[in-house]
Order: sequence, then C-alpha cells, then structure tokens
Amino acid sequence: MEFFNDHKKLFLAAFSLFIVLTLFVAIFPAIENQENNQPLPNYKPLTASELRGKNSFVSNGCVACHTQQVRNVEMDKIWGERPGIAADYAGVERPDFWRNSATLMGTERTGPDLTNVGKRQPSMAWNLLHLYQPRAVVPTSVMPSYKWLFELKEKLEEDDVEVIVPSEFLQGEQRKIVASQEALDLVAYLQSLKQLSLPTGEVADDFLYKKEISEESTSGLSLSMPDGELLYTSNCASCHQANGEGLKGAFPPLKGSSIVLGDDIELFVNIIMLGYDARPEYAVMSAVGTNNDLSPEEVTAIINHERTSWGNDASKVTVEEVKQIIDFIQLTSNNE
Repeated sequence: MEFFNDHKKLFLAAFSLFIVLTLFVAIFPAIENQENNQPLPNYKPLTASELRGKNSFVSNGCVACHTQQVRNVEMDKIWGERPGIAADYAGVERPDFWRNSATLMGTERTGPDLTNVGKRQPSMAWNLLHLYQPRAVVPTSVMPSYKWLFELKEKLEEDDVEVIVPSEFLQGEQRKIVASQEALDLVAYLQSLKQLSLPTGEVADDFLYKKEISEESTSGLSLSMPDGELLYTSNCASCHQANGEGLKGAFPPLKGSSIVLGDDIELFVNIIMLGYDARPEYAVMSAVGTNNDLSPEEVTAIINHERTSWGNDASKVTVEEVKQIIDFIQLTSNNE
C-alpha cells in the first residue's frame, strides 16, 4: 500500500510504462517499417530547386487544398495510373528535424490531386500562368492568384522567364510579367510529381468499385482504338481548352488550325511528341507525347479527334503512318 500512497513512485511508474509502450508500439515498429520499405527502383530524390519548391508549396498553403494520394477506388483513376503504395513515399525525407512535412498526402481535395501532375500537366508555361491567374486556364477555379510570385519589368533581361497572360487578365498592364525564382522552383516541384512505374513483373493493385459497362453501351464504340476525346481531355484540353479555341495570347487554337487541318502529318506528330516553340505569339508547348509515353495508337486517336472536332473536317490519319513517324523520332533521339 505504501506504493500507492507515494505520488513520486506512482508518477515514475506511470512515466516508465508510457516510455516502454511508446518504444514498443510506436518507435520500434516505425524503425522496422523504415528498414523494410525501399523506394521504387527509378525513384529520384528532389533537386535543390525542387526542394525549395516543396517548401514554397507548404508555406503558401497549397497543402490545404491539394492531396497527393491516389486511393484504390475507381473515382481516383483520373489522378493516377494505379493506386498509391507505400514505396511511393519511402524515399521522401523530412526537410529538417523540426518539421514533419516529408509526405504531403493531404486530407482535402478542394483542388485536384497532384500525385501525377508532372505527367498530367508538364507544361511550364501552363503552370506559371495557372499560378499567376488560375481563371485564365480554368474558368471555374477557386484557387487564389499567386501574383506575388511574379515581377513586373519594363524590359526583359537575359535569364528572365516571361509569363504570357491573355489580355483580358492584364487589366491594362503593359509591363512584362516575369516569374520569380520561387515561382520557378514551385513549378519545378510540381513537374517532379510523377507516379513511377512498378518494377518489371510487378502488377499494380486494381481500382475498386468500377462502373460496369453494358454491352449495349459499347455497341456503337470502336474497341480497337483508344478514346481520342478522353485522351485529348487528359493531355491537351487544359491548354487548348475543351472547345479547341485555346487561350488568346497564351495557347493557340486547334479549331481551324492550319497545322491540324493540313496534310503535313509529320509536323503534327512532331509537335505532339517533341513540343513546339511558338514564341513570342504563344507560350512554349512541352513534349506531351514523349513526357506522357503516348503510344502511336493514342497519338493517332488524339490527332483524329482534333481533325474532326469543333467544325474541323479533315480526313483521319492511320496508326501505321503515325507509328512510322514516331519510330523515326525515337531512332533519331537514341542516335543523339
């Protein structure tokens, strides 16, 4: 009974029990998990610029509205090619001893999930414009404008990265809009967010709760070719818009485009696979086809969708001619 009457012994016993439980319930299992989990083979640590961008992502509150986790439910398939696994986060380290912001998985999706945004939206021009004025590229966006990440200059200097903004969002501003180093770092971090492929032979978990498609709903669809409209929406619509009209002063229209309607299919495929620099009239287009590993069938489906939509009435191209051009592009790239 003396033990229960001595508050010092009671406190010491309770504290000791707490320490022992913490070690066996939390610390030892965490160390074991850390040792047993390894990053995927093609994982690359963040560069200095990307790490600064990650810190900016945290400090500017982006973590409050964007998740970085693809759940194993069908509705999340738009955010990644597969459900997320522990190895996706195994190589991520906390920035310092005091802050536990290693993984930014998030808990709320006021904005889109960013797990695979580096593949979904690899264009630096789009990302910079989106930071400067989100409504310029997504009219219904509720994201705030981060204009303080940009500078206004009368004249561009040698290493300046200018942001092409549609005139209706300039409010009469005549000076050049230049991305600060923090804006460039933030975009570098966003572009680094790419879902890695699993090692050869590993099969990804399937998405749950898939919608069943009846035979009647597919009776009028071609099952031999990918869905060009869906591929366009995933890879092109954020810049060129769903109506194909682009954004004046930022991204060119595909509706009525001489390149889209023309007979130079090689140029068309080259633009998709290697990108295109249309400055100063428009922003630089990234190599969407190469960055997103689009197959010849997918590129063909995108081209045919663009050539036959929004009033465009050009003839469709074949997979064979597109594949021949892509093979030549890849052969040339390998030789370089």
